[in-house]
Amino acid sequence: MLIPAVTGFATAFTLILAIGAQNAFVLRQGLIRTHVFWLCLLCAVSDALLITAGVLGFGYVVTLYPLLPQIMAWGGAAFLFVYGAMRLWAAWRGAYAMQLAGKSAGLWATLATGAAFTWLNPHVYLDTLGLVGAVSTQYVVSAEKLAFGLGAVTSSFVFFFSLGYGARLLAPIMQSARSWRVLDVLIGLVMWALAVKLLS
Repeated sequence: MLIPAVTGFATAFTLILAIGAQNAFVLRQGLIRTHVFWLCLLCAVSDALLITAGVLGFGYVVTLYPLLPQIMAWGGAAFLFVYGAMRLWAAWRGAYAMQLAGKSAGLWATLATGAAFTWLNPHVYLDTLGLVGAVSTQYVVSAEKLAFGLGAVTSSFVFFFSLGYGARLLAPIMQSARSWRVLDVLIGLVMWALAVKLLS
């Protein structure tokens, strides 16, 4: 049972490790140290639900609705473009009093943004429903499949909480408006690059 669990953990962790919109948002909130627990919990539970669906074989839904990936790509690209523009606008304005004071949007606004980064991102479905689900098919014994799924789910919790709370290690270099401006420019450009990638 250990090998399927480790395989599940490594598979999901490798996929989620790539820099993406969701990870950048969690990192940003971790730097501010606001709503970190609830945001990490939201992202991890969302991933857990999608991984579970993938392991149970829901990836088959995509084959039933071939236009679904394209619709998700357009919606996700639009969201990423708007959020990227917001970060670049924030960098241009340079008003970082709230960030330097450790403040952010309210809890529900933060969770709504985190949910959008999760559920409007077609790559999340590809990774969880598609790739993790595909790897899980090598296990035909129910107990092994369960162990694989638990390993994959565990990796999401480990990753998001490590990212959210580990971000505070970068806090010493984020004590100036200039540092926040650089971060926002980078995040904005990453969001736009991801949007273009979704449409290509």
